[in-house]
Amino acid sequence: MNRRTFSGVSLAALLASTGSLRAADETPRRGGTLVVNLEPEPSSFLFNSNTAGILAAQVVEGLVEYDESFKPVPALAESWEQSPDGKTITFHLRRGVSWHDGKPFTAADVQYTVLEVIKKVNPRAGTAYRAVEAVDTPDSHTAIFRLSEPSPAIWAVLSSAEAPILPRHLYEGTPPLANPWNSKLVGTGPFVFKEWVRGDYVLVERNPTYWRKDRPHLDRIRFRTIPDPGARAAALETGEVHYAPFSAVPPSDVDRLRKLSNLVVETRGYGTFVPAFFFEFNLDRPQFRDKRVRAAFAHAIDRQALADRVWFGLAKPATGPIPSAHAELYTADVTQYPFDLKKAEALLDEAGLPRDAEGVRLRVNHYTMPYGDLFKRAGEFLRESLKQVGIDLQLVNLDLAPFLRQIYGERNFDTYSTYYNSSADPQIGVLRRYWSKAILKGVAWSNGPGYSNPEADRLIETSFTENDPAKRRALLVELQKIAQDDLPSINLLELQHFSIVSSRVRGLSTVRDGHSKALRDVWLVR
Repeated sequence: MNRRTFSGVSLAALLASTGSLRAADETPRRGGTLVVNLEPEPSSFLFNSNTAGILAAQVVEGLVEYDESFKPVPALAESWEQSPDGKTITFHLRRGVSWHDGKPFTAADVQYTVLEVIKKVNPRAGTAYRAVEAVDTPDSHTAIFRLSEPSPAIWAVLSSAEAPILPRHLYEGTPPLANPWNSKLVGTGPFVFKEWVRGDYVLVERNPTYWRKDRPHLDRIRFRTIPDPGARAAALETGEVHYAPFSAVPPSDVDRLRKLSNLVVETRGYGTFVPAFFFEFNLDRPQFRDKRVRAAFAHAIDRQALADRVWFGLAKPATGPIPSAHAELYTADVTQYPFDLKKAEALLDEAGLPRDAEGVRLRVNHYTMPYGDLFKRAGEFLRESLKQVGIDLQLVNLDLAPFLRQIYGERNFDTYSTYYNSSADPQIGVLRRYWSKAILKGVAWSNGPGYSNPEADRLIETSFTENDPAKRRALLVELQKIAQDDLPSINLLELQHFSIVSSRVRGLSTVRDGHSKALRDVWLVR
C-alpha cells in the first residue's frame, strides 16, 4: 500500500470531500457558542470513552484525517510515502504549527506519542502499531516509522480519534494515563481548553493561532453533562442544546423527535463506528470455566426481543464477533446459540447447577455499561431473561470511572455488558477481545474476560501482517469460528447510533468517521 503526497490538495477540495450538513448556497457565519450534550461525562480527555474522543478531537490532532471514502488526507502531516515492502513510512510534518502553550510542534512529539503512548496504553490503536519498532526524526519536520513487518491496519488509525499527537514537553517522564494534563489537554487543534466543571460542563474556545487560518467558525463549544434522558430530550427540543451524538435520547423517543421541525435525527457519521454489544464473563471465576454454563446464558437471551424492546429496532442481533458491516471479513457460518430456554435448562443441569429451594441455580453480579439509562434497561432485560432459567443476575450500575476501575483495573466482577467500536478495521475494535496479549490490567476496553487461546492468538497475529485480502479473510473467518465456539463472551447486538441535531447547525460532518471529527467546520444559523 503506497501513499503519495497530498500537499497539493487545496483546502476547498478537502472540505468538499468531507461531507456535512450544509446547503450548497449557504455561507458560513462566524461566531456563536455551540452547546453539545455528552453522556456520559468522560473522566479525562484520553482513551476512556467515546465521549472523551469527541472532547479530545477539538483540542488535539492526528497525522492525517479521512475523507468520505476513508482515504487519508493531510492534517499534522502534509504528505507521506511508504516503502514498497511496507516497512517504512515517512511523514513530512506541517511547518508553523504551535501547541496551545506556544511551544512549536515537532517530530519529537510524534516520536514520543507513538512509542510511549499509542503503543503502550491505547487499547484500540495499539495493535495496529505493534510492528512499529522505532520512529526516526532526522529533522524537526520528518517522522519516519520503522516497522518490523507490514501493518495494513495502521492506515486506519492515524487520525486524532485513535492516535492524537500529544506534547512531549508536557508528558515525557510521567505515566500517560495518570498525567494531570489529561484533564486540561494542550493540543494543536482548532479549540483551546478553558474550563472543566465536573458534573456540569467542559468549555473550549476558538484557537486564534490555528494553522487553518479560516477555522474554526465558532467562538466556543460548551459540552454539557445532562444525566437525565428526559431532561436531555427537553433541552434539545427547546434549543438549549444544539447537538447530541451517540444516541443521547432513548430510542423510544426517536420517532417523536423526527417529527419536530427544529430537529434532525442523523444516522450518518457512524460508518466506521460499528458498535458490537456483548455480554462478558470473568473467565477467572470457576463457574464460567465450564462452557456449558456460558452456552446456557447465550440460549436464555432472546436477542431479537432485546433489539425490539430496548432499542426499538435501532439494532439487530449479532451472529458473531465481527459485525456484518465488515462484509469483506464477516461470516455468519459460525456456531449459533438460538433462544431456547429448554436447552439452557438442560445445559445447566448437565453442568451440575440444580435449582435450590428458591429456584435459583446461580447468583452472579452484572455490571451494566455506564452509558445512560438505555444500557440499564438492557441490563434489566438480561436479568429477567436469565431469571427464567434460574440465574439470579444482580445488577450493578456505576458511573464510568468506577466501572472501568472495577472491570479492567481490579478485575473484580462476575459478568458485565458493554460495546466496542469495531472501527474501520476489526483489528482495531474486535481482535483485542480475543487476543491474550490484550489482557492488560488497568487498560480500559481491553480483553476483559481474560480469554486466552493459542490458536486464536496465532490467527490474530498472522492477520496483523497479511496483505493479501483473501488470505486475511481466511484467517479471520477461522478466528470467528473459534471465538464463537469457545464463547468467552456472548455477541448480542449490532447497534445503530444516531445524533440529534438542531436545524440551526451547519457543517457537521456526515462521513464515515464524522462522529469523531473536530467541529471546526460547524457554524450556527441565526
